[in-house]
Amino acid sequence: MPASSDAPHLPRSAPIEAYGNGGFAFADMSHRGSLLCLPDAIWAWPVARPDDIDEGSLQRVIANAAVIDTLIVGTGTDVWRPPSPLRDRLRKAGVVIDAMQTGPAIRTYNIMIGERRRVAAALIAVP
Repeated sequence: MPASSDAPHLPRSAPIEAYGNGGFAFADMSHRGSLLCLPDAIWAWPVARPDDIDEGSLQRVIANAAVIDTLIVGTGTDVWRPPSPLRDRLRKAGVVIDAMQTGPAIRTYNIMIGERRRVAAALIAVP
């Protein structure tokens, strides 16, 4: 699944301040829909459910793997286990994937960026 925009919402990383009602708040901004948070930018992410997560939807993560050690995936309210081929593809790129519901994923992501870790987050919006 290609990215929905060629321009990021924010040209840097930022902690996620709030989530719910189908969106997120960060850096005095709000966004409806899912987010892909990379070390250098925050992007809209056209994924609405875990089954939509594949190599194509994570193209920006793979392209930026040189600056990412861990990808935190927020799976909405569902529990999801990344398929082995996707896990293997990311591992080959040097990225460990860790999937959990969106709330815990945001808390983990915020802690990791606060520690200046090389982390990205793919976050599915929750109602």
